[in-house]
Amino acid sequence: MRTPPLSPWAVLMPTLLLMGLWAPCVVSRQPNFIVILADDVGWGDLGANWAETKETPHLDQLAAEGTRFVDFHSAASTCSPSRASLLTGRLGLRNGVTHNFAISSLGGLPRNETTLAEVLREAGYSTGAIGKWHLGHHGQHHPNSRGFDYYFGIPYSHDMGCTDTPGYNLPPCPPCPRHSTTARVERKDCYTEVALPLLENTTIIQQPVELGSLARRYAEEAERFIQRASAKGQPFFLYLALAHMHVPLVPPPPPAPGRGVYGASLGEMDALVGRVKEAADSLGRGSTLLWFTGDNGPWAQKCELAGRLGPFVGAWQRQRGGSSAKQTTWEGGHRVPALVYWPGRVPASRTSQALLSILDIFPTLVALAGAALPPNRRFDGLDVSPVLFGWSDVGHKVLLHPNSGAAGKAGEIAALRLAQYKAFYTTGGALACDGSTGPAQQHHPPLIFNLDRDMQEQEPLDVASREYQAVLPAISRAYAHALQDIAADNVSVADYSQDPAAIPCCNVQHVGCRCHGAHGATRDPHVESRTPWLCP
Repeated sequence: MRTPPLSPWAVLMPTLLLMGLWAPCVVSRQPNFIVILADDVGWGDLGANWAETKETPHLDQLAAEGTRFVDFHSAASTCSPSRASLLTGRLGLRNGVTHNFAISSLGGLPRNETTLAEVLREAGYSTGAIGKWHLGHHGQHHPNSRGFDYYFGIPYSHDMGCTDTPGYNLPPCPPCPRHSTTARVERKDCYTEVALPLLENTTIIQQPVELGSLARRYAEEAERFIQRASAKGQPFFLYLALAHMHVPLVPPPPPAPGRGVYGASLGEMDALVGRVKEAADSLGRGSTLLWFTGDNGPWAQKCELAGRLGPFVGAWQRQRGGSSAKQTTWEGGHRVPALVYWPGRVPASRTSQALLSILDIFPTLVALAGAALPPNRRFDGLDVSPVLFGWSDVGHKVLLHPNSGAAGKAGEIAALRLAQYKAFYTTGGALACDGSTGPAQQHHPPLIFNLDRDMQEQEPLDVASREYQAVLPAISRAYAHALQDIAADNVSVADYSQDPAAIPCCNVQHVGCRCHGAHGATRDPHVESRTPWLCP
């Protein structure tokens, strides 16, 4: 919400050095960074968070060997805005990304926004993105033009195109047509005309994607990227944005008894994370910081194919109908699992209650790399390295939660967190498993919950109570200050225009753009024109 002043730890460092307190944690060389972002994962999908979950032994081991953050939040409750905030350290009202991009989007994350990859590459890092992008794929919005030396993945969500093996979804989607004479099956929320593409840099290497092999291929590409960077002697930044746990789910066959489709898919994600951790450890324990978290909470309308909320059920909303998870500002929509692993630096077996956000990844990694934040803009994230190192358990005092597809205008501040208090200005409007959305409601004065006593968000404070009257002025000041701060900032505006020419298409002569294997010559990833793989 402001341009961060010089970190207090930067001011204290000379004193700590003189006292001999800093020495054990001095980073003698630039550390490697791995950020693993799960998709639509629930806070309760981590066994270390929720005892009922049994499918995450590798993540639970990561928690045992690192620090677990139990009050950690996504910056938005849907795909594109959350990812834009991770890579810029700024909310959608600042970076311009307030809702999702489409397969035909011409724009993406605005070019005047500086990404984490661009800052780290300038600082000498080898940078790679593997997995889901969803921040624009046309022209200069492609990851190769946003600071990533290497890209391998799907340019948006893996339900935004047809495949030959559609996997599990609600409603189920048909496979891609194979012939022009094939009768088209129209299904709500299904993409039936264009196959889902898999890219390596700017080249489509498979269309449609074979979803069943995606987890293995992502793990292999991550291992190769780590090996290549290590061989060159460069520090690296790997951004691994998983397809798990977004639908369609394609678990390895057959799912174990009692686990079901979701549990089997969760186990596959866990194994993938375990492989990446093993690859990082092979470089020498302590050389790599690994940060695991999620982009938002579970997609409730997918019913048994959605994740586990843990205790954060948003009971007030559920009583009135509608979802209290993805797209909403209830805790189930934005409170996500978070683990940081860095042997010798980040304490093991520690649980932190600090109020943190995905917004903090940008300024924290920039600081640890010895780089500088981009000038002439304000950041919502904080350098939370003192919290990572266990020296502090103080995070944000105020955290803003934007509307992410529920009731209200996209991107506007719908809820605000102040210490243990959560204020709602807008509720309702998100689809639940039972088909209800709940009434769209504006709250003036806001609903206020005390999360220390009511993590289920069941009973708001009585507006006539002393507690409500005592905290309302501070919440109102924080809300007004946040809006003033954003209004005074250099804000960006994303281009959400669409054109069929922007749809990635391997072969326009084939039904659904179908092809297998690389199409066309390898191109310079920084060249503007990519028309050979785009539909005319």
